[in-house]
Amino acid sequence: MKDISLHLMDIVQNSISAGADKIILRIWVEPKQDTYQENSAKISYNLCCEIIDNGRGMEPEFAKKAADPFKTTRKTRNIGMGLPLLKLSAEMAGGELILESELNKGTRIKAFFDVDSIDRIPLGDVASTVKMLVMANPDITWNIWFSSSGEEFELDTDEIKKELEDIPLNNNAVLDWIEKTVNDGIRKVFGGVLDEVR
Repeated sequence: MKDISLHLMDIVQNSISAGADKIILRIWVEPKQDTYQENSAKISYNLCCEIIDNGRGMEPEFAKKAADPFKTTRKTRNIGMGLPLLKLSAEMAGGELILESELNKGTRIKAFFDVDSIDRIPLGDVASTVKMLVMANPDITWNIWFSSSGEEFELDTDEIKKELEDIPLNNNAVLDWIEKTVNDGIRKVFGGVLDEVR
């Protein structure tokens, strides 16, 4: 995967396959716990990405091995690469992957990347990813949230649906508005800093 947005799209496909009708995508930057000090001249930061769904979840034993490329629920092939590749990308950038899942309740996947790591892949085109996900799955409730340095952005498709009334979310004009709004949110919250780093 050449950027984080492609990882997110791949992982979200698992949520959709698991029957989720609500998917939360959160991206934020936070100080690393082990480097944050009041008087420190340099604070290191993590880029954090989280996907939360209300799908069917995983059995505890399966969840423990879900990041193994040879463990998959797919019937078309015996190898599942989404979680293992995200885990690898996070670990190569000095981070980690955390997976929590409860059967019949849902799954939470969190990946951390050291912002300053030379091996951190770029954030990528999150706005286009969100647009494509909404276009293909307009009946799912999407909640998109970004946060960094006191700035926040949130987009909730249930709120958009209330305003649109009879106009579907996958209307071209609505999709273009969603893409632009998410792009504006990224600029407001991150100011392009993440992509300047890499």
